[in-house]
Amino acid sequence: MIQRFIELGEGFSDIYELIELAKANQHRLLHMMALHTTIDDKQVTSLVVVLKPTDPGKFQALYICREGIPNPNYLANQRYGLFAQTAEILNKTIHELSVKPSTIFHEKELYYQYLIGILRLNHYLLPLH
Repeated sequence: MIQRFIELGEGFSDIYELIELAKANQHRLLHMMALHTTIDDKQVTSLVVVLKPTDPGKFQALYICREGIPNPNYLANQRYGLFAQTAEILNKTIHELSVKPSTIFHEKELYYQYLIGILRLNHYLLPLH
């Protein structure tokens, strides 16, 4: 199985695309997630929509708006509110995790491999078979 992050942006206007992806793929929607971190003393959040693997093909997409949304635990904001409202409409719980920031990785791909490892370790993603 291939599990891959697909970055939409940092969560400004692309948050609307992330929400539409969740709504349009309700039948494949596995998780909605908020990954919290700190960058330059700012508390920020990445929002993630995890879909079930395709069949055939066994490709699992994880759509992400990376580190551009203020952490709602420190600063309430409309963008996170829209994501939370969508999760409620779709009857999903937003799973929250604290993770390292992408800025400490030399390549974005290494950061995404790190996140996939964290998500597998916490049983949000299936192990590779």
